[in-house]
Amino acid sequence: MTPTVRPWFTPHFPEPLMREGPRGLPWWQWLAIPVVLVLAAAAGRLLGFALRKLLERLSRRTHTIWDDVLLERVAGPLSALCALVSAYVLTRGLGLDDEATGAIDRLLHAATFLVLFWGALRAVEVGFQFLGQTPWSRSRPVTSSLLPIGRKVAKIAVVSLAVISFLTELGYHVESLIAGLGIGGIALALAAQKTVENLFGSVAISLDQPFRVGDYVTFEGGTSGTVESVGLRSTRVRTLERTVVTVPNGKLADLRIESVAARDRVRFYVKVPLVLGTRAAQLREVLGGVEALLRREEKLWPEGVMVRLTGLSSSSLDVEVNAWLSLSWDEFLPVRERLLVGILEVVERAGTALAYPTQTIRLGGAAAGDGRTEEERSGEGRK
Repeated sequence: MTPTVRPWFTPHFPEPLMREGPRGLPWWQWLAIPVVLVLAAAAGRLLGFALRKLLERLSRRTHTIWDDVLLERVAGPLSALCALVSAYVLTRGLGLDDEATGAIDRLLHAATFLVLFWGALRAVEVGFQFLGQTPWSRSRPVTSSLLPIGRKVAKIAVVSLAVISFLTELGYHVESLIAGLGIGGIALALAAQKTVENLFGSVAISLDQPFRVGDYVTFEGGTSGTVESVGLRSTRVRTLERTVVTVPNGKLADLRIESVAARDRVRFYVKVPLVLGTRAAQLREVLGGVEALLRREEKLWPEGVMVRLTGLSSSSLDVEVNAWLSLSWDEFLPVRERLLVGILEVVERAGTALAYPTQTIRLGGAAAGDGRTEEERSGEGRK
């Protein structure tokens, strides 16, 4: 085998270096290959340093810091890529034959794939780090818990592609390996069907976000309570009885969920029964006083305020009070208490009172309803 290009400096080498060595290559080429690799590594460091400085100038013009972090993380792969390019250029000056050139090119191509996937791994780390610090992710606890798993899955995928590309570039057949991985993945998915279902359920909850940790919710079936944690497999709810209900996320994603925290307004509704002896003037004072009490609330929704006499029952005059407040449930509880006490004060100032359920029992019959005295009934008995 003859070299593709005979170097100009070979006539000056001593005769022993020109002798044929292993695989038909002259000894000087075997000695030159390690020297070329060392020179390529040094050139890669210099070129990588210069390229990083140029990219740093460009990254300073942006407002985000993540391009700076990414550039710092891929500094190693960038220098290695420059070294491989330098090695490719320098080996062309050795005058290697076609077989040796092809072998070196395959090694360099395979190494290039590894370096590129090395950089991809670093980029995946920076990308997931960036996602973990975004407001969108911080507001979704499930997303934050899924990010470590997503990072591991992404790294495994990158490493798998790197191994397959490396072996393919070296001439190995990986079709059987890929087929085996596919069959193994199907078997694993079937064996872990419930786990995968719950995992995708947690992803659906994270994206749709029907509730958050700390929300008071009611699930289809009657379960209600405060959400304590949303994990990868299940969601835990603390009930009013202080028990903990654990619901698998796969099942939870299909249930109808009512969240108290999601409502934009809270309804204040109460029925005020006044005694039947309430005069019309007192009733008007109660109606006006209660409405004025509601209007003084800062978070009152202006529409939907109603204070009306709605019924005349056998034991009371029924006044219904309805209003909407732009408050959360925790904020609403003390406001509701203050409004109820205020309504009682309005009723007292009007000079009336709340009615209580009463029942009148009348006795019928001759003994009780004929209107005669006991002496008259006794005398009639003696006759």
